[in-house]
Amino acid sequence: MSSRSDNGGWPSDGGSPDDLPDLPDLPAEWGSIVIPDDLSELADEVDAIRAELRRSAPQTGWQRFAARPAMRRVRRFAAAGVRAPVLIISMAVLVTVASLFASAWPGPARTPGVQRTANNTDESVENLPALELIGANGQTVPLRQTLPAVILITDGCGCTQLISDTIAAVGAGIAVLTVVSGTTPASTGVTPATGAAPQPQGKTVRALRDPTGGLRSSLHLGAQDGTAAVLLVDRTGVIIRKLPRTASIADYQPDLARL
Repeated sequence: MSSRSDNGGWPSDGGSPDDLPDLPDLPAEWGSIVIPDDLSELADEVDAIRAELRRSAPQTGWQRFAARPAMRRVRRFAAAGVRAPVLIISMAVLVTVASLFASAWPGPARTPGVQRTANNTDESVENLPALELIGANGQTVPLRQTLPAVILITDGCGCTQLISDTIAAVGAGIAVLTVVSGTTPASTGVTPATGAAPQPQGKTVRALRDPTGGLRSSLHLGAQDGTAAVLLVDRTGVIIRKLPRTASIADYQPDLARL
């Protein structure tokens, strides 16, 4: 019987390989095995086998500890905890950068606003000064005591008709005050003189005297020129119409409805 040699399995005596004992066939699940001429074509298979060998290699104590389910949950929580602060910091940085750009970006010119306080008043509103005049009976009469009112300043004016027309035109709740400057006793210019007493038609007419001429000067009505100056004052003391000179009720009669 021939024996196998150590160099390829051929008999040392030069016998035929047919004399060798039968070898088992390769497993069928291996399929067809093709050995390529260039062994570099097997690089992918080599890498896969090495990775499998690394996975099957014995793990160290630290690797086994890190592979426990509890440690895997800790790693997931830690990763989530890191992502949240990073996201918050990123948003804060973006907001800060955006605000810096917005503040540095030139915008349209703004008109400075007027700051209003409780003490500010509308300059277009003129109020009746709080003067004290002298009544027909010689008593002091606050000018703002009887409002609303039509005030006729009749220095040097023959305004009897104007006064009568005004008394006839105003409503029952509106007083008519005639004012003259100086020390001459005041008179309404109508008969009978009323002083503080209501007229028979239910209207209040008062003749007042302004010894210092303070009403005319404080309202800048100018010097007397033979006409009357007229003030229409509402119940709050606001002058809604001021006429430095007039001789006819037609100049202010439409404004009487505003009192």
